[in-house]
Amino acid sequence: MPHPLLALLLDAADGRYPSPDGGVTFLPPLDDGRAAVVSFTGHAVVAASLSPEELADLSPDGFGGALDPAVLLRIAAGRPIGVIDVTLVGRGTGGGTLPATNAWDDHSRVRYARGLRSAVAVHGDDRGFVTMASGLAGRREMSIELVESLHGSGTGREFVAEALALVPPGEPVFAAVSPGNARSLRAFLSQGFAPLGSEVIIG
Repeated sequence: MPHPLLALLLDAADGRYPSPDGGVTFLPPLDDGRAAVVSFTGHAVVAASLSPEELADLSPDGFGGALDPAVLLRIAAGRPIGVIDVTLVGRGTGGGTLPATNAWDDHSRVRYARGLRSAVAVHGDDRGFVTMASGLAGRREMSIELVESLHGSGTGREFVAEALALVPPGEPVFAAVSPGNARSLRAFLSQGFAPLGSEVIIG
């Protein structure tokens, strides 16, 4: 059965967000044992093995409190805490032609994707590559990486568009982008991706 966080993410992709009531929805840990905190406008979701009572003294809330470092450290219990990313969603356009490749298998971003996600497929050429995978709660995720000489050239926007073409028309695809990576954010936003909130994966 899909993790219940997936339904919340897909609802948000369709514009149906949790009520901005300042509350926190508690869910079981992810299927791989990791934890996650996802924040929407005015509401947060904690997918972890801790109960609300075990976090009550830290007063997590949907207005940013669920991402308080003390809350994340309590949830982590010594496990690695990922970076807080912006959660973005776009829609597939179909008809993609970017070829599958194994030329980038030794790249750190590919190794990272395969360590965190499942069913990772790599498509690319001499400009760089796209990873398509099953990620947080089983959602479809993508990321892009360009060769350094093409940074700032506008190629990132082309690559995002080509990645969307690898997804059936209209189907949602998610991306997690560091807030400080403004260049990448601009590339995704330019191709119709919309911000849903933020997320951090623990473990």
